[in-house]
Amino acid sequence: MKRRSLPAGLFGALIALAGLPYHPLGGLPVMVEKAKADDSGKAPRAPSMPMARDPAAAVAEEYEAARRKGTREALELFIARHGDDPLAEQARAELKRLSR
Repeated sequence: MKRRSLPAGLFGALIALAGLPYHPLGGLPVMVEKAKADDSGKAPRAPSMPMARDPAAAVAEEYEAARRKGTREALELFIARHGDDPLAEQARAELKRLSR
């Protein structure tokens, strides 16, 4: 297989275009320098994810919502989801009061 080379004029034109900060036809900017990943001197960015919630606080909020609703179904659902939690005992006591 015979090796072919680019004509010198085409090669020169490619080198000249690569050195221009703007594309001559459309006037659009061409990326000349490598992007800098390190923004030194700036303050560190805030984390993109919020901190995890306290599971006990979430269970307490769910218990309060079930208690405010005041139905058997809401309290039974809470007990089914959080049967081992200390608040489940309070939910069971609420169920007994409702059945009276």
